Amino acid sequence: MPHELTPVGGREDDDRSRPGSPVSEDDGRALEDAAAAVAGLDALDTPSAQKVPWWRRALSVWLPPTVALVLFIVVWQIVWASAITSEYKIPAPAAVWAQVTEVFTDGRVWSILWTSISRAFLGFFIALLIATPLGLLVAKVKVVRSAIGPLLSGLQSLPSVAWVPAAVLWFGLTDATIYFVVLLGSIPSIANGLVAGIDQIPPILPRVGQVLGARGLTSARHILLPAALPGFIAGCKQGWAFSWRSLMAAEIIAAGPLLGFGLGAFLKEGSDFNDMPKVIAAIFLILVVGIGIELLIFRPIERRVLRARGLSLGR
Repeated sequence: MPHELTPVGGREDDDRSRPGSPVSEDDGRALEDAAAAVAGLDALDTPSAQKVPWWRRALSVWLPPTVALVLFIVVWQIVWASAITSEYKIPAPAAVWAQVTEVFTDGRVWSILWTSISRAFLGFFIALLIATPLGLLVAKVKVVRSAIGPLLSGLQSLPSVAWVPAAVLWFGLTDATIYFVVLLGSIPSIANGLVAGIDQIPPILPRVGQVLGARGLTSARHILLPAALPGFIAGCKQGWAFSWRSLMAAEIIAAGPLLGFGLGAFLKEGSDFNDMPKVIAAIFLILVVGIGIELLIFRPIERRVLRARGLSLGR
């Protein structure tokens, strides 16, 4: 009687290898453990942000600065009431508030704010158009980086107010002077922020893009800029801060009938007439605009970008 041949590994192993065959208890437990391990690794990469009620978010955002502002005004009132120094140097908070109210009441504040904010936005937009390709060139072309990189760092550390006298001699008391100072104040920061963001991109991403055929402008648009977005946004925030400071310096120094009347001119008017309440009111308006742009524009953009990358959950 011929002997039946049994496959190596046994019939049970052969049955388990067939599709649809029953899985043993040990194999099922091993599969469950592997699935649990993979799920645990996925959980580490998944943002675990909890949904917070809107009123708690509002309290966490607005309550601390409000308390700090109230404490500052209280200390200011105490210093003024104690008459440590003359009222010419430290006016009463009520006098400053009356000056702010007067500017809002007569409607001048809207013209003043529009003059400065429109200049700042236009100058920043032009700086963004110039600094973005400049940053890409510096980051990816070694010759350009060696030639321009130190110059950008030096311009970033140079106070923008130093450009105002030269700009006045070159362009006169015109808007060109204002925009020239704003551009030189913001372009280096935006370009350096983009360079820093590109330097932090993992090298595998550009290589994968080259394998897939992404080169030149296509690689910059679809790989470099999206991957460097957090650093680029940080550079844009710093560039906006520098452009706003440059604008105020230019409006204070280069004042004239052809330049309109912005926040810097409003501050200079208070200084020329020895009106300390007006000076502090102008400083207050400049500060409010700077904080407002940060909270209403840059903070939401930065939060959205970081959350999309799972980098920030509590902002």
